[in-house]
Amino acid sequence: MKRKIYSRLLNWKHQWAGKTAILIDGARRVGKSYIAEEFARNEYKSYLLIDFNNTSRHIKQLFEEQLTDLDTFFRQLSLLTGVKFYHRNTAIIFDEVQQYPRARSAIKYLVADGRYDYIETGSLVSINRNVKGIVIPSEEERIDLFPMDFEEFLWAMGDDMLMPYIQEQFQSLHPMGQALHRKAMELFRQYMIVGGMPQAVQEYADSRDFDRVDHIKRNILKLYRSDISKYAYGEEQKVTRIFDLIPSMLQQHKKRFRIGQVKPGARSRDYEKSFFWLEESRVANVCYAATAPNIGLELNRNQNKFKIYLADTGLLISQAFSERDRLDSLYRKLMFDKLEVNKGMLVENIVAQMLKASGKELFFYSSYSNDSADRMEVDFLIRKPQVTSRHNISPIEVKSSGRYTLTSLLKCINKFSAHTATPYVLHSSDLRVSDGIVFLPLYMTPLL
Repeated sequence: MKRKIYSRLLNWKHQWAGKTAILIDGARRVGKSYIAEEFARNEYKSYLLIDFNNTSRHIKQLFEEQLTDLDTFFRQLSLLTGVKFYHRNTAIIFDEVQQYPRARSAIKYLVADGRYDYIETGSLVSINRNVKGIVIPSEEERIDLFPMDFEEFLWAMGDDMLMPYIQEQFQSLHPMGQALHRKAMELFRQYMIVGGMPQAVQEYADSRDFDRVDHIKRNILKLYRSDISKYAYGEEQKVTRIFDLIPSMLQQHKKRFRIGQVKPGARSRDYEKSFFWLEESRVANVCYAATAPNIGLELNRNQNKFKIYLADTGLLISQAFSERDRLDSLYRKLMFDKLEVNKGMLVENIVAQMLKASGKELFFYSSYSNDSADRMEVDFLIRKPQVTSRHNISPIEVKSSGRYTLTSLLKCINKFSAHTATPYVLHSSDLRVSDGIVFLPLYMTPLL
């Protein structure tokens, strides 16, 4: 499985290895351990993976007793594991480092020693919980790993030619053409159904069997529920309730999350920790309302007004539909764009997923004024890469069907003309430009 994070790890090795360790953070089952081991295997003369979910007490004793004598520490570690260490050419991986915080705190001394390079993997929610009694190492860099994006999915399908052409057409604002657009949309729908969890993608690449893929996705969902029980200390019931409500909330016309549907009479502040847990664990992507669509999106964030998307759309589909449903029929209808339910929730979820994976923070804008000219809801707002004195925010509308209106987008453009840059509509048709609005096929979302 080829992943883009590999190039970021390579950049770290060339520029910062020996001065810092790198921590790969992400949700469970996004491929953290796999990419860490693949990178170490390819880029070093030798490597050692220590899985703190399943390591011997003898190795743990080294961290307890031998850190003051690193010569002895490394000699015994090499003998216990059978791995030969080479100066500046061995990587040591601390897998699931949150399970043994003492190893994480040792990073400070191990990096300062300078003999070897260190890669850590873990989930942020449990990493942050397991810090009692340790010093967080300042020598630790953190990078995020998300579910596989559309281009990584194409690579897994054996196609490394389509995305470069899509990029060319996006940059020149030229349409793909009927045949290539149809091919790209077909692959995009497969990506939406399968999702980006590497195990599910691998199964689909091997078998093309949606039933087998669905079985894997449901096991991942069970794992997430198990994690909630294990790590959402004191918030288990609230987090589980919110997690289970995500599909039904997205199914509604107004997709904003309403606390009252979690529990009648509930207040936002009673559930702040629960929402934070889901966001921090990378299980969900939270999209906050901005009180104004200008450059200060973070400054204008409304903490009490938000939408929640599942971090992976393939998982959302398995969560939304029961195993008793005719899954073969469901997936076939999705493939051929014939699904009767509100497909908009799936399309908006995957747009949020792709924006997040490409490094964007998620914001939307809504106004429910009595004045119809001010009443609008814009699905997403993104900043231009280069900030200027005006026109920094691009409003984005997401359309799942071929028939739609642009009432909210046009209102936003008219009211906030000084702030808005290029407005975009993401839809299932080919690229076109009309009246200053760029209409993009959904598979071009990561290029924004």
